[in-house]
Amino acid sequence: MICPLCKDKKSSSFYLSDKQREYYKCSVCKLIHVLPGQYLSIEDELSEYNKHQNSPEDNGYRKFLSRLFNPLSSWLSPDSHGLDFGSGPGPTLSVMFEEAGYSMDLYDPFYAPDKNVYKQRYDFITASEVVEHLHNPAKELGLLWSILKPGGWLGIMTKLALNKEAFSNWHYKTDLTHICFFSKETMEWLAEKLQAKIHFIGKDVILFQKPA
Repeated sequence: MICPLCKDKKSSSFYLSDKQREYYKCSVCKLIHVLPGQYLSIEDELSEYNKHQNSPEDNGYRKFLSRLFNPLSSWLSPDSHGLDFGSGPGPTLSVMFEEAGYSMDLYDPFYAPDKNVYKQRYDFITASEVVEHLHNPAKELGLLWSILKPGGWLGIMTKLALNKEAFSNWHYKTDLTHICFFSKETMEWLAEKLQAKIHFIGKDVILFQKPA
């Protein structure tokens, strides 16, 4: 019952259930999450990711990623060095940044598992459709924040949870690799925890700036 984001041991309570899983909501950080006993196995999780057909040649996918690329790139200096965290089987966002003149590194626990990236320091880090998959978002987001330079940017793209009625019919939770569901309130809690400036862009892009 420990919240995977704020780590409070008593704040998560039953939220709702569907035919596949039960969901719990934390009263502290407002994260909605699945209990570890209902996570997919690593093998089944990887099998789902292998079904993704994303690639830089897919203009529709590029348009989707531009929702994060456009606002984030507008804040960056030309010599910025970035990390695409959770780059997936067909890295594309990193290609878009490289085409715009930025240097990029990749990390993905399945497809680009080089942990040397954690020895670097970055001007910006992207996590597109990633945070909803994290087993331990407190640890993983904290680690990303630690390797971000002062004044740097963390750009997250994820669908945000609304109210219980909307959540009960939400297609986003039918993907069994999705185990953490952030709301606007959760992102605001996270920004306060990180002492970061936060910008909401559209419905699913959130930019955090680290204090200089």
